[in-house]
Amino acid sequence: MDPIYYLTVFLFLFLFGVWGIFLNRKNILIMLMSIELMLLAVNLSFLLFSISLDDLIPQIFALWVLTVAAAESAIGLALLVVYYRVRGTISVEFIQLLKG
Repeated sequence: MDPIYYLTVFLFLFLFGVWGIFLNRKNILIMLMSIELMLLAVNLSFLLFSISLDDLIPQIFALWVLTVAAAESAIGLALLVVYYRVRGTISVEFIQLLKG
C-alpha cells in the first residue's frame, strides 16, 4: 500500500488524541490516555518512515518516544494517585490546590 494511507491513519490517531485533551478537560485519566495516543501516533509514523527510508534512525527515535511515554505514564499515574488521596476526586477543576 501507499505510505500516504498510513500517514492519514497516524494523523487521525494524533488528532483524536488532541481532541481528547481539548474536549475533555475534567478527567485527568482521559487526558493522560490522550497524550499516550498522541505519542503512539508519532511512534507509528517514525516506524513508517524507518521502513520507507530503509534507515534505523527513526527506530531509535521511536525507542526514545517509548521511554518518554513510559516515564510520563509512571509519573502521571503517581501524581494521580496522590491527588486522589488528597482530594478524593480526579477532577481537574481543583488541580491548582496542589501548589504548596
